[in-house]
Amino acid sequence: MIEENKNKKKFALWIYPETRKLITDWYKRDNCQSQSEFIEKAIKFYCGYISAEEGVRFLPAAITTAMTGMVDSLENRMARLIFKLAVEMSMMMNILASTAEVDENTLHRLRGKCVADVKRSIGSVTFEDVAKFQKGE
Repeated sequence: MIEENKNKKKFALWIYPETRKLITDWYKRDNCQSQSEFIEKAIKFYCGYISAEEGVRFLPAAITTAMTGMVDSLENRMARLIFKLAVEMSMMMNILASTAEVDENTLHRLRGKCVADVKRSIGSVTFEDVAKFQKGE
C-alpha cells in the first residue's frame, strides 16, 4: 500500500455538491478505505463501460455477417414451420367443422376459454387437459 501511494499524484478536482454528497454517502458502502479510492474505482469502472460499448460497435464485419446469416436462417426455418403448422390446423378445423354442430355462442365462449388456458399455461396446453375438460373432469 505504501509503494502504491508513492506513485499517486494529487490534483484539484471540481465537482458539484450533490456529487460530493454521493461520494461521502457511498464510499464506505463499497468497502473503500477513502473517498479517493472510491473515485478512482468509479473512473476505472466508467472507462471500462465506455470501452466495452466501443468494442460492440467495432465488432469485425465477419462476425456480424455470420450472426446475421444464422439469425436469418433460423427466422426462415421458424416461418416455414409455423406455416406448415397453420396448414395442418386449418385442415383439422375444416374436418371438425364439417362434422360438429356447434352454435356461435358456444364457439365464442370456447374461444375465450382457450385464450385464457393458453395464457395461463404459457402456450403449453395438452390434449389430456382438453380431453378432461370436455369430459367434465
